[in-house]
Amino acid sequence: MEEKAFQDYYPEELSHCYGCGSLNDAGLHIKSYWEGEESVARLTPQPYHIATPGFVYGGLIASLIDCHGVGTAAAATCRAEGRAMDEEPRLRFVTASLKVDYIHPTPLGVPLEARGKTKEIGKRKVVVSVEVSAEGTLCARGEVIAVRMPETMKLKDPVTDSQ
Repeated sequence: MEEKAFQDYYPEELSHCYGCGSLNDAGLHIKSYWEGEESVARLTPQPYHIATPGFVYGGLIASLIDCHGVGTAAAATCRAEGRAMDEEPRLRFVTASLKVDYIHPTPLGVPLEARGKTKEIGKRKVVVSVEVSAEGTLCARGEVIAVRMPETMKLKDPVTDSQ
């Protein structure tokens, strides 16, 4: 049986994110998994993720850090609480703060690896550090402050639930 990604446990009604939502046909479909105490996600940028010839657009790197960070926050909270990721209510986190430092130009057309480490787990907030590398070269470093999704964000779908 294949291991499920953290994002595969998101409730369907909250799976529309451009970076990691399974229901977004145009999205990146970022998938995060545990490798020991670190989380890992891999993504190969496509030619249209270009900044300048041969290099990745920085927004893609930020999206990778962001979505991998909030996915890691949900998984780390489940671990800390001793619960399964499919236990109801399922946890969903959103970004309160995203900081990205670009260390080295990121080459286009090679697999990127994002590795996350949980720095802090609170009742409502989780801090995750993420490093993105390409072929062993550190390209970016970021920090995500993720918070449990507030109820006010769990609105009805404006397309299917219009009044």
